[in-house]
Amino acid sequence: MARNLHNVWQNLWNDEQGQDIAEYAVMLAVILVIVVGTVRLIGSNANNVFSQVGSSIQ
Repeated sequence: MARNLHNVWQNLWNDEQGQDIAEYAVMLAVILVIVVGTVRLIGSNANNVFSQVGSSIQ
């Protein structure tokens, strides 16, 4: 019984299938944080620029 349990544990430990999904999830989370931060930064700056241009035209 202990031998079988050891073999199952060793097979699970050596099985690398499924790690790709976790790696893709981490990469997606990092990319989303970067994109959201960039959009918020550019969005507020763009709003200021458009407001200044609109004020200059009037």
